Amino acid sequence: MRRKIHKWWSPNLGKDTPVVSYGHYGFALLMFPTAAADFLEYERFQMIDKISHHIHNGKVKVYSINSINNESWFNQHIHPAQKAIRQQQYNSYIFNEVVPFIHNDCQGRVMIITCGISMGCVHAANALFHRPDLIDGAILMSGTYDLKRYVDNYYDDNVYFNNPVDYLPNLNDGWHLEQLRQKRHIHVLSGQGEYEDPQRSIDLANILDGLGVPCELDLWGHDMRHDWPTWYAMLPYYLESRF
Repeated sequence: MRRKIHKWWSPNLGKDTPVVSYGHYGFALLMFPTAAADFLEYERFQMIDKISHHIHNGKVKVYSINSINNESWFNQHIHPAQKAIRQQQYNSYIFNEVVPFIHNDCQGRVMIITCGISMGCVHAANALFHRPDLIDGAILMSGTYDLKRYVDNYYDDNVYFNNPVDYLPNLNDGWHLEQLRQKRHIHVLSGQGEYEDPQRSIDLANILDGLGVPCELDLWGHDMRHDWPTWYAMLPYYLESRF
């Protein structure tokens, strides 16, 4: 499998930003780490091995980037307003740096599907919901979609526009809605076992349904806990059956 680490100085984040890619061809799967992990998390936890068949066969080319959560939502040493500002800088990094890099690396415009697990889901979801002209879908596993617990009752526009359960129900821009309504790859998954919270996925799916945005809600069994074996089952199955 072709594996390559790319790095550049990000003007939006003000630091070096590594990205790892796996494969040669296929649609682009842009993976956001769980919690505060790094760009190699999915390799370290053997998720790349679990989907290597699809990478080898040219169905998908995988890109994995760093999390910013330790500098934003998880950072207890800065004001919540600064947390949300750092998140906005991360958004700009994704849209103005990572997406153009993917297009250039793939030698043209390719379908980009974001993918997240747990806290990674809020970033994967926001990327799609903010810029449906750039992002073509999302695979969201065991996600959280409400950031208010990280801001100590503080609230401003930057918090609001990064909190899907708040801004999505009020989305009324016709162009934006039409872009989202054309998507055919919004997959919201959750186990129902230990440490899972399927209600979060149900709530997101209900919001999208109310907007007329097609979404596949898939609740797996009560034996599927919030852990890597659950996601090892989910992601290969969805790459095989939906793409």
